[in-house]
Amino acid sequence: MAGTTIPRQDTTPDLITAGVDVGSSSVKIALLRTRENTDPEVLALRCDHIRRRNLRKVISEGYEVALEETGLRPEDVAYLASTGDGELVERRRGHFYGMTTHARGAIYLAPEARAVLDVGALHARAMVMDQRSRVLRYRMTSQCASGSGQFLENVARYLGIPLEEVGPLSCRASHPQVVSSICAVLAETDVINMVSRGISTADILKGIHLSMAGRYAKLLRAIEAEGVVLITGGLSADSGLAQALKEKLAEEGSTMRIQTHPRSIYAGALGAALWGGYRHRLLARRGGSHEHS
Repeated sequence: MAGTTIPRQDTTPDLITAGVDVGSSSVKIALLRTRENTDPEVLALRCDHIRRRNLRKVISEGYEVALEETGLRPEDVAYLASTGDGELVERRRGHFYGMTTHARGAIYLAPEARAVLDVGALHARAMVMDQRSRVLRYRMTSQCASGSGQFLENVARYLGIPLEEVGPLSCRASHPQVVSSICAVLAETDVINMVSRGISTADILKGIHLSMAGRYAKLLRAIEAEGVVLITGGLSADSGLAQALKEKLAEEGSTMRIQTHPRSIYAGALGAALWGGYRHRLLARRGGSHEHS
């Protein structure tokens, strides 16, 4: 269980909203204080890994802890929004599509971003959005491709290294060995063969990152991404992946600029909370209290 609490300056928030992003490997939660015409204030961020635990329990317990850490009660939250596989989020008022929330979260974290590369446990998706976070174009990888977070986690486990060390090790590689297969099973076989040939761990990881970067660069080209591209999702903290993607795009002469943010993993949850605040105010102006999720 991991959480981050940001001290509040006062105890009378104008509007508290929450976003719960349910992924295939973890649940991300964001609590925000939003005001009209001012930048939203992050009250709490939380990421809980599922790891074969009861998903409904992971969601409910994580949300309860986030509320406790900020001194809030469930009734203090004006709008609880879900995204991802969020059908198990209790008391939610609305649900938003993942692309919509990642685009909104990306604009919040990096206002200059006009494209997002969301790399999750099972797939990656790239999208182009405007300054209002409206998604204009998108592409996704297939679920069985080796360019996923789950594949990289499996490789790290086989190599006997913690996932958080994958990026730094990759950045130290000198002779990367690129994995060519798009099938995760065959790619893992390639890794086993590399180990048997005495290829260093750093070179194996950098090769995997370059292979993944090639697929991601193809996605970004397909949607005609330009300018700043923010990496979000579970692999957004992987410095080796970000570096490999920068190198790949540089080789191709692309002008895209890859960026990450310390809170990139929470982009979906932040976006859900932000859209929730927008919808809440919209409904209030219309004098309505009912909606469809």
